[in-house]
Amino acid sequence: MDAVPALEEPLKKVLGPATAKVMAEHLGLHTVGDLLHHYPRRYEERGQLTHLADLPMDEHVTVVAQVADARLHTFASAKAPRGKGQRLEVTITDGSGRLQLVFFGAGVHKPHKELLPGTRAMFAGKVSVFNRRLQLAHPAYELLHGDAEETVETWAGALIPIYPATTKLESWKIGKALQTVLPSAQEAVDPLPESLRAGRGLATLPEALLKIHRPHTKADIEDARARLKWDEAFVLQVALARRRHADAQLPAVARRPKPDGLLAAFDDRLPFTLTEGQQKVSAEIFTDLATEHPMHRLLQGEVGSGKTMVALRAMLAVVDAGGQAAMLAPTEVLAQQHHRSVTEMMGELAEGGMLGGAETATKVVLLTGSMGAAARRHALLDLATGEAGIVIGTHALIEDKVKFHDLGLVVVDEQHRFGVEQRDALRGKGKQPPHLLVMTATPIPRTVAMTVFGDLETSVLDQLPAGRSPIASHVVPAADKPHFLARAWERVREEVANGHQAYVVCPRIGDEEDDPKKAGRKKPPEGEAEKRPPLAVLDIAEQLASGPLRGLRVEVLHGRMQPDDKDAVMRRFAAGEADVLVATTVIEVGVNVPNATAMVIMDADRFGVSQLHQLRGRVGRGSAPGLCLLVTEMPEASAARQRLNAVAATLDGFELSRIDLEQRREGDVLGQAQSGTRSSLRMLAVIDDEEIIAEAREEAAAVVSADPDLARLPALRTALDALLDEEREQYLEKG
Repeated sequence: MDAVPALEEPLKKVLGPATAKVMAEHLGLHTVGDLLHHYPRRYEERGQLTHLADLPMDEHVTVVAQVADARLHTFASAKAPRGKGQRLEVTITDGSGRLQLVFFGAGVHKPHKELLPGTRAMFAGKVSVFNRRLQLAHPAYELLHGDAEETVETWAGALIPIYPATTKLESWKIGKALQTVLPSAQEAVDPLPESLRAGRGLATLPEALLKIHRPHTKADIEDARARLKWDEAFVLQVALARRRHADAQLPAVARRPKPDGLLAAFDDRLPFTLTEGQQKVSAEIFTDLATEHPMHRLLQGEVGSGKTMVALRAMLAVVDAGGQAAMLAPTEVLAQQHHRSVTEMMGELAEGGMLGGAETATKVVLLTGSMGAAARRHALLDLATGEAGIVIGTHALIEDKVKFHDLGLVVVDEQHRFGVEQRDALRGKGKQPPHLLVMTATPIPRTVAMTVFGDLETSVLDQLPAGRSPIASHVVPAADKPHFLARAWERVREEVANGHQAYVVCPRIGDEEDDPKKAGRKKPPEGEAEKRPPLAVLDIAEQLASGPLRGLRVEVLHGRMQPDDKDAVMRRFAAGEADVLVATTVIEVGVNVPNATAMVIMDADRFGVSQLHQLRGRVGRGSAPGLCLLVTEMPEASAARQRLNAVAATLDGFELSRIDLEQRREGDVLGQAQSGTRSSLRMLAVIDDEEIIAEAREEAAAVVSADPDLARLPALRTALDALLDEEREQYLEKG
């Protein structure tokens, strides 16, 4: 193992403190090994130019192009009142499109001498819009003459690697730094078992690192990528396989419902039949609950596909078998809503120990942080004695004071909202590990489920229950066509006139200015347009109530309101006592008001694809059709606008989650498993590499069942430790 330290050498020693500091702060790279695993995003060929036509807005890009023309303008400004201000405009082209570069002030002299028509160079900068045209302000550039010796040395070979870069450190500087550390690649320890590597004809790790950074041919790049993808997929799947293996060793109490118990009584009183999907998923869950190892199941279903019904039947089955079930919701609004809908669905079956309660009934209690002391004491007593079979609550359920008589099942709603520690603390409250059911309305493609939730079995609900209405979605380009926005507010008035209600969603609350941390916003760099702050609930509510929605009953809901006030607003809206609810994303999950038919999302480009899909699912929940309007000021060519067009074009959450993933790259696939800016997936594309992930999963399962502690594979163990820094280890540990 003496060879490892070369890759652990701090970059400070190798590259000098200044470069190392920028790499650590902006790219999360600290050691020689980190830098070797900072792979090129793509490659440029000398004879071929980038597509300027496809540049993404607001992103830091590197392009290779030729100067078409350069013009120096003088102008008067506050700094140069006598018309002595200078602006250099350079137009570059690559055959697919043209792009304007702009330099100001003293920054014009060097490029004015060097960027002559016909010159080819690499340019790096942030794409912005000025006068409705794409531009790079003050880009860094590197001339590609091929005559200066150093340039020839550095850019040897026909393929120029383009690295993920930052304003502080251009791609070619990262390339030069890699040149310095590349010899250390020979000492990289190979995590793949030799039999697996040779059996699949994969390159060794040192060879793959050399080929990815200094390829001579496109075949080199393919070889390197194939190998490095396998590393990432395999090491991650080994981590998950070890987690599954450990879970399979744990004991649990098998919970089987009584033939004539609470579940049977509940099913008898249902006014509708379950969808085929609900029946199939329920059967999978009941099979798991009947085994003596804890169930670990992920239930994913579209908004409104009836997940709550499936979860409730699982909870009733556990109560039938003498246990208790806890449902953990991410917000008080949602916990209260679940409590209301569960007690309504159960009727007298939720009135255990009360007058008029059915013989098989149990108690359903609510436990949240804002409850009064007496109600809280009562709820805690019911849990400790076992009087309450079902408890629904927020993270208040996790506190030490909360004791269960016999916790048999934990249902976690909206998995992505909970920290690992919270789920773990709740699971620790059973005498033996309780069964676990995780629910999410964010559809997850199969590959992501295998990658992120690889330690959970997955069930999918993809049918909508009868009676759900279609939702029409449209993008409203407020900057290009202001009259479209005026029409949006007319549509809201029409819906209200027809007896319906509407939501207006904003990205921000609007009282943050009082927060000293948020004051003192940074000014944008010279030559870049200032981005206005996101629209706020409090401002928009006021503008609407006194403007386009004057005369309608407009209410406000956001996360910083007192819990009682939030609940009161929600109750009024559900009862039809308010026409329009202006809210933040607190309404994103679980809010159920069938009479709400319209939603206007302001600054829709500030939300992610999955989040927009979630929000949209709040309308069209009754028999009247739903309408969702996505308001944006982004220009038509921008990536943000394309994202909104995609949301408007389909209601299929799985399709949208693929688009979302393709656009976000793999950066945050591991959710909370991310630490800082480093993603553990640098090469693997979870959408495209489904086959590799599935094969790696099989190989990993075989390796772990033969050698759970990896005693015979020390190099794999080392790679696992590197992938699972402490934070990520805990994330997988606690599922």
